[in-house]
Amino acid sequence: MNSVTSKFDVEGRSVFVTGGGAGLGLAYAEALAECGAKVTLTGRSSANIEAEAARMRDLGWTVHAHQLDISDATAVAAAIDEHVARFGSLDAVFANAGIGDGPGFWDAAHQRRVPQGEIENLAQSSWARILDVNLNGTAYTVSNAARAMKVLGRPGSIVVTSSVASTMAFPTIATAYMVSKAAVSHLVRQVALELAEFGIRVNAISPGMFVTNIGGGYLADPAARAAMGKYVPMGHMADVHQIKPLALYLASDASDFMTGAELPIDGGVLLGAFK
Repeated sequence: MNSVTSKFDVEGRSVFVTGGGAGLGLAYAEALAECGAKVTLTGRSSANIEAEAARMRDLGWTVHAHQLDISDATAVAAAIDEHVARFGSLDAVFANAGIGDGPGFWDAAHQRRVPQGEIENLAQSSWARILDVNLNGTAYTVSNAARAMKVLGRPGSIVVTSSVASTMAFPTIATAYMVSKAAVSHLVRQVALELAEFGIRVNAISPGMFVTNIGGGYLADPAARAAMGKYVPMGHMADVHQIKPLALYLASDASDFMTGAELPIDGGVLLGAFK
């Protein structure tokens, strides 16, 4: 009988990560590469992902950088095909890339409304861009991951980054972002049902308040971080390294009977406030 710890073994497996230049995507890539997986790190900034990939290779990890805009369906297909050609497999895909352009209707740090984020001032260009990346780009990534995994004929894991904003309203977050994540969560459920018979698992990670650069660097302000931390029952925002064990779990055989799940990692945000 296999040991429990052996179920988490990803040595030699290949993993494709979108939005890997910083934040959660970079944390996913680091977690899997540290554990022996071969990783393709993708992102919009070639210089950024090349630097991060070089840093990880200096640690002895196998990491390849590939510049990618996931809103370009043709480019996504080519990037996944290149990954398979390079590593000979596609064991896990993290469809993580996303943007959060624009504010919500409330500035928590200063306790005031933000006219730019109010619904009557909805900008068509911002709405379209967020949905194009967060929803369409995620769909292109999931679609091409499924295509490649079917051709390879091996079980695989697709992990999508959603958000607690998919089910809970947040006044500080752009409306378009929240709608895109709600759609992404349902995409996961639909595709998980479709792909189960092929041994391809599809699950979502729904982070809560993590300190990243999403939202135009809003969280660079300590006052903003403190204000957002008040929404968290555990009392503070999370650092990205705290998501790494969950990424390993979903990419490995430890979760081999799980599909269609949406796993929150939010310090209790979805429980609601009690004071």
